[in-house]
Amino acid sequence: MSQVASFALDTPQYVQRMLNSYRRWVGVELMERTGDPQRDLQQLFALPVVVVSHGDQTDPIFKFGNQTALQLWEIELHDFLKMPSRLTAEPVHRDERARLLERTERDGYVDDYRGVRISSTGRRFYIEQATIWNVVDEEDRYVGQAATFDHWTFLADGETA
Repeated sequence: MSQVASFALDTPQYVQRMLNSYRRWVGVELMERTGDPQRDLQQLFALPVVVVSHGDQTDPIFKFGNQTALQLWEIELHDFLKMPSRLTAEPVHRDERARLLERTERDGYVDDYRGVRISSTGRRFYIEQATIWNVVDEEDRYVGQAATFDHWTFLADGETA
């Protein structure tokens, strides 16, 4: 079974909301769209940049992670889709992450994020030039946040960014 088939049935619709919201906040398309939600999902999953999104829960759980993200976080899709997004940050960086998400919620998006993240195996990496945006539905209701980036550097044990 392909990993794309492991997503929830509503994921193609959610991906459209992610893509529409990115265009709304950032002013450009995240990727060339096909007009077919299922094909857009497959294309976004294969995109060679990290794309992730979590829902609107109090402790948000990931709703989407593409192949590049899964490789970077060293995790299988079914485990990623159960994980609270806060666990991608080290405990000492979680307050900074919470402030970033609040700023994004207030402003719609940020395009200057950088920080340390941690994979499921404990491997640390520094991300730069990340764009984080609010995902809204067709009635302009907040349904989550998403992020994309293509600049990261692995850190040695004990190394700081």
